[in-house]
Amino acid sequence: MKQWSKKAAVIGLSTALCLSYMGASIYAATNSNKTDENEKIDDSKTLVSKIEEESGLEEGHISKDETVYVISGSDGAVQKVIVSDWIKNGIKSEKVSDFSSLQNVENVKGDEKAKIDGKNILWDAQGNDIYYRGDINKELPVELAVSYTLDGKDIKPAQLSGKSGKVTIRFDYTNRQYEMMSINGKEEKIYVPFAAVTGLILDSDSFRNVEISNGKLINDGDKTIVMGFALPGLQDNLAISKDKLDIPDYVEIKADVEDFRMGMTVTLVSNEFFNGSDRIDTSSAGQLSDNMGKLDEGMNRLLNGSSDLYEGLSTLMDKSGEMSDGIKALAGGAKAVNQGAGDLNLGASKVKVGAHDLSQGLETLTENNDALKSGAEQVFKSLLKTATEQIKAAGLSVDTLTIENYGQVLDELIGGLDENKVYEQALEQVTKAVEEKRPDIKQAVTENVKAQVEEQVTAQVKAQVRTEVTEAVTAGMTEEQKNSEDVQSLIDSNVNARMESDELKQVVKSAVEQQMETAQIKNTIEQNVELQVQKAISENMASEEVQSKLSAASEGSRAIIDLKASLDSYNGFYLGLLSYTNGVSQAAAGAKTLEQGASQMKEGAAQLKDGTGTLYAGVKTLKEGTPALIDGISKLKEGSMQLSDGLNQFNKDGISKLIKALDGNLGDIKDRLDATAHVSQNYRSFSGIKGRMTGQVKFIYRTDEIE
Repeated sequence: MKQWSKKAAVIGLSTALCLSYMGASIYAATNSNKTDENEKIDDSKTLVSKIEEESGLEEGHISKDETVYVISGSDGAVQKVIVSDWIKNGIKSEKVSDFSSLQNVENVKGDEKAKIDGKNILWDAQGNDIYYRGDINKELPVELAVSYTLDGKDIKPAQLSGKSGKVTIRFDYTNRQYEMMSINGKEEKIYVPFAAVTGLILDSDSFRNVEISNGKLINDGDKTIVMGFALPGLQDNLAISKDKLDIPDYVEIKADVEDFRMGMTVTLVSNEFFNGSDRIDTSSAGQLSDNMGKLDEGMNRLLNGSSDLYEGLSTLMDKSGEMSDGIKALAGGAKAVNQGAGDLNLGASKVKVGAHDLSQGLETLTENNDALKSGAEQVFKSLLKTATEQIKAAGLSVDTLTIENYGQVLDELIGGLDENKVYEQALEQVTKAVEEKRPDIKQAVTENVKAQVEEQVTAQVKAQVRTEVTEAVTAGMTEEQKNSEDVQSLIDSNVNARMESDELKQVVKSAVEQQMETAQIKNTIEQNVELQVQKAISENMASEEVQSKLSAASEGSRAIIDLKASLDSYNGFYLGLLSYTNGVSQAAAGAKTLEQGASQMKEGAAQLKDGTGTLYAGVKTLKEGTPALIDGISKLKEGSMQLSDGLNQFNKDGISKLIKALDGNLGDIKDRLDATAHVSQNYRSFSGIKGRMTGQVKFIYRTDEIE
């Protein structure tokens, strides 16, 4: 498989993580759908609390899960729209009241009857869930348009068939679903924050050097699976210049093509990723903005101080012949340097505080895991749906394929076509071999988790011990004595000695054992073990060795076997993604390391301050050692130049860009994110929904193939 494109990773992952982090601060009362055909509820209560209040139920309620299938031409022009609704009867009600604009309503999974009065529907549910579908004539909230160019010139899809050259395929998503919201006293359009994920499969014999603007490519040698990602309307919602943050609203695919042919494409459009309801302290935006101002001020002081230091030393070197007369002036300058070091020490303290805030913020990044997994799952389901349709079109009877059952269903189908049981034997052998290693996998996962827990506990205990030892050793000392090498060495020695004591070792051991016995840690271990086992099975099934065995199967089962191998390959990616999301939390641990580095920087600044004090005292002896002093000044000048250059580079590449990106607009961005989440939570259905129901809706666009 090819790695993520660097540009796609930056745009897709950064955007998703930032939205997940900032979205955690959003809390909006859930209203009914914006359209005039849906009933409204009081937005001062969440939907769940409203249901509980009116029905008296403590748990379980009625919800609607809606899927809209859009059948389109190869240019994205809509040909037919089919809506499939699943009413989840969580309270096992005998009767379920529904609201829908659908026509030709048909119960597709059961014999429950319905009484239809206009848009009002009363289902005789008999305690069951209801699955139904129907037709609708209504503008879609997101318009999909697909355009093509050959060697830089526009071309119609039908004309592209069989052509060769440099081909560009562009998917444009136009968001038409919005509400008018008040932002800083001004009414503005806030679009429902749909995420669009487009997937297609390209034959490697025809398509080479495939590139994607924002997305992922997976190549197994025979074909390239392409997945693109876009967030139409979100750029306008946040009112952020594309120069600062370019949020994609299209997907563009480029490739060198010979004899152009392309299968159908599948696009998932959903706002589920943006419907988080967790709260965080809303004062964090103001606090971060204030810290950015302090960071900018401290950085300017550092730059000014380093520049002044270098210029002063250059002048001193040039005037070394007048050294004797300038000793008194040098003493005054050394005093100024000492004061500047004090400012540096103060600035380092502020950086330490900022690093702590950053560490706290990074802990929220793991909230994006569910969104990533959900997107991959939806693509997987779309591929399985397409596979089911293709098998049935070939005249074979097969159950609907799901993530959980596709392996078993296709295994049975292969068995019916090929008596040699090639695939079953390979699967049995691979599964047996991997399962035999399950204890080793579990041991490795457990040891890794335990090592991380032990490292964190040890660091916490050691930090506490250092604080206690420092207070005990330095009691009554001056600042100069406290920071002396002997005292610091004594502190380190005492800390290390205490950490080696049986008592503290037992404390660490007990804390680690306690953490390892928590449900969270045990659950994490079990999940990682199962993911590693399933990932190993899928990867082995997609290996060259297994594929070689499968290639020997009879012609009658080859097509099904190839399909099964392709799905196994995607399943390997899917399980790998699950494994990846489990590792995202390690980013928070990295932030902790950064915070520790900031603390070390603070300690270094304090040492620098003490050092400049010593420099000031040493200037008084320059008269007796002028020749040696000149040589030392030369070296000090060179070092100060490197310090100044380094600080300027750090300010240019890091601090300035960070402050410019924030630009004092954190409060405004938060208000816009609040409004975006509010609009997203309002949009719960396309065909209609009762105000008392919770709901979610997703759109699946399928375009025609080009033969």
